[in-house]
Amino acid sequence: MDRMKIIKKRLSMSLHSVRHVDDSLTELPEHSGLDEAPKSRDGVHRKIGSDGESDQTSGTSSDEVQSPVRVRMRNLPQRISNEDINKRLSLPADIRLPEDYLKKFATNSPPFDKPLSRRLRRASLSEIGFGKLETYIKLDKLGEGTYATVFKGRSKLTDNLVALKEIRLEYEEGAPCTAIREVSLLKDLKHANIVTLHDIIHTDKCLTLVFEYLDRDLKQYLDDCGIMNVFNVKIFLFQLLRGLAYCHQRKVLHRDLKPQNLLINERGELKLADFGLARAKSVPTKTFSNEVVTLWYRPPDVLLGSTEYSTSIDIWGVGCIFYEMLTGRPLFSGSTVEDQLHLIFRILGSPTETSWPELNETFHSYHFPHYDGEPLITHAPRLSSDGHDLIHQLVQFSGRRRVSADVALQHIYFRDLGVRVHHLADTASIFSIKEIRLQKDPGKRFTSHRESGDPRHARTHTHTSKYQCLLFDRSPVQMGKRRRRCHCV
Repeated sequence: MDRMKIIKKRLSMSLHSVRHVDDSLTELPEHSGLDEAPKSRDGVHRKIGSDGESDQTSGTSSDEVQSPVRVRMRNLPQRISNEDINKRLSLPADIRLPEDYLKKFATNSPPFDKPLSRRLRRASLSEIGFGKLETYIKLDKLGEGTYATVFKGRSKLTDNLVALKEIRLEYEEGAPCTAIREVSLLKDLKHANIVTLHDIIHTDKCLTLVFEYLDRDLKQYLDDCGIMNVFNVKIFLFQLLRGLAYCHQRKVLHRDLKPQNLLINERGELKLADFGLARAKSVPTKTFSNEVVTLWYRPPDVLLGSTEYSTSIDIWGVGCIFYEMLTGRPLFSGSTVEDQLHLIFRILGSPTETSWPELNETFHSYHFPHYDGEPLITHAPRLSSDGHDLIHQLVQFSGRRRVSADVALQHIYFRDLGVRVHHLADTASIFSIKEIRLQKDPGKRFTSHRESGDPRHARTHTHTSKYQCLLFDRSPVQMGKRRRRCHCV
């Protein structure tokens, strides 16, 4: 009996110690709050999130616990604003969303802290109205080319004017390669000085590209103003180089720079357009076609058949456009490749192996006469010494010696624009600096000699004297005995 009492006593003591440990463990969360979530007044367990807010949890497994962001998005859809959706879908700020779209987006969209899938983004844009012809209203026909027709239109989403470029699709060939290049490049080029591609509409018969609408191109601007203010020339040239530098940094060659492909709005913002001939520069270097760039703005190395070129192909065109803005006439206006080369060498002088180390045998096959060259200042009296230095660096014979767009932006010629222009964001306009504004142009001059339309189709005349025409302050240059046509208009 005594033995049984001893066993019972020991068993009682062991049970008492276990109960004491259980009581201590039960009291532990009340002090530390580590292993069990605290209870609210209504007895429901709440879990503290990483953002400091609590969300209600059920007695089920932890896998069913919702994240704080997901709970707020699901319980408070009214907190989503138009600005949130615009940022989420990269939409313009002035877009008008369809009715009840906010509620639908809040229900179907994943939390804002998670990426939006491509499929869901496309579906969201389609519900808004993108990719549909009925979203845009045609107003006027602006022009027609071999493959495309351009209309002035209006967007029902923003009520803003747009340019509708309708590209006809051939049954067997499909979309032209120029359209495919333009779309593939422009969708990744977001810059204040590059035209914006808003939308793409694909139907069985045509491919419609929706661009931002700009009032006119540089050629039309030159026709309207006659002679440009020299400060305005500087503003336009800086914007041209700025957009081009952005392209070249991304290894994109425009390959068709000319005044007709530079669009200008009422504010004076200049934007690069028409990327149909543009190409992404591959690494390592590969050869390209030499049948690019309009004749008047094509560099001499490409005129002589070079297919190994880089960003320098665009820089030559910049120099020609710079001169054209200052004088109102093209720098080199040849009618054939040989005539174009002849005009280049007559103005800049005959190339040598020193000035052009890459000179090839094609040059010698033309048997050009030797030219000493003429100072550009004699053809462009308004060209300052700094401007002369810049244009000299832009129109070098050798592509390797032409200044890059990035370096040209730092040239002393642009010092009047201030230092802030060099620190703008890519999508910021140069006119966001309040000190920079277009000035009044002097106005038209010699209008009786000018006709509307492309200067290549302008009226020409034949000189009977031995001196060229003196329009636009052109200095007389002896022509020799043979008669030549003048493209001074």
